[in-house]
Amino acid sequence: MASSRARARPSSAALGVAASLGASVLFGVLFLIPPLLQPLDDLEIVAWRVVATLPVLVVLIVLTGGLRDVRAVLARVARRPLLGVVLVVDAALLAVQLWLFGWAPISGHGLDVATGYLLLPLTLVLVGVVLHGERLSRLRLAAVIAAGVGVGAALLLGGAVGIATVLVALGYPVYFDLRRRFRLDGHGSTILEQAVLLPIAVTMLITRGASGTSDASWSLAPGIVLLGVVSGVALWLYLSASRVLPLGLFGLLSYLEPVLLVVASTLLLGELVGLADALVYGPIACALMLLALESRTGRSARGRRPHGPTPVPAGHASAHSPADEGSRQASPTS
Repeated sequence: MASSRARARPSSAALGVAASLGASVLFGVLFLIPPLLQPLDDLEIVAWRVVATLPVLVVLIVLTGGLRDVRAVLARVARRPLLGVVLVVDAALLAVQLWLFGWAPISGHGLDVATGYLLLPLTLVLVGVVLHGERLSRLRLAAVIAAGVGVGAALLLGGAVGIATVLVALGYPVYFDLRRRFRLDGHGSTILEQAVLLPIAVTMLITRGASGTSDASWSLAPGIVLLGVVSGVALWLYLSASRVLPLGLFGLLSYLEPVLLVVASTLLLGELVGLADALVYGPIACALMLLALESRTGRSARGRRPHGPTPVPAGHASAHSPADEGSRQASPTS
């Protein structure tokens, strides 16, 4: 029995690593799809993403027997209607992030969004300190200071941090914290959040179609289907990886996504990186390396603790603090 368990663990870890890497690559691919859907604007792209992603998630849930998660959440909402309000608020916060992910690549703000995802693990650390009274290790404190240097450089050189960066770096922590506090962070909650957005998305598409502003949508059907499949599968892989990987390893792997977003913004979307950008991204990169080092040194100790799924577009309820989760959650919706 013991030997069979020992053999199962490496297999499970290998699948988790593959799922995490696959999710990061697909989120990078997802960042390249909106420019292919022009002349659709950012709101139309978000609406089509919601419409096209939900069926993919439903199919995956049915195939993996996850419908019980949806029923469990609905039962909790029936017993405590306040949870329904929280689901709607979470859906609204998620909608903002979906819009950013569709708007940035077609408006020249891809680097701003990528920087927000680079800062996200660190802002989650700060949420743990400010809201939950957690203590920072020396490496985490050094990481926060380094990130602060990068943000300070952005303020000095550009006069301000991009609004897209702020919305990602601060918006997701609020989203994650709400889901965690009310234990609405499983597969079922993710499906229901998308379901809340569906009527709004459909109404928007119908309105645009009636006014003649969305005539090109049907000619872009293959790209819209691709958008839904990539988005749904990427989210599902990310959720699956968060279930089986130790916190430290999952956190290290999660840094691949924002790096791929930077690569996509610069090499494939044609955004330029100059000396000023290096002064901003350099300290942030150092902060991430420090945080990754801290995560690696504490991995074995944290890995022995029971760990539930991580928040989404990325995860599930857990007894871990947002500071720990900062190492894990670079991205849902993406």
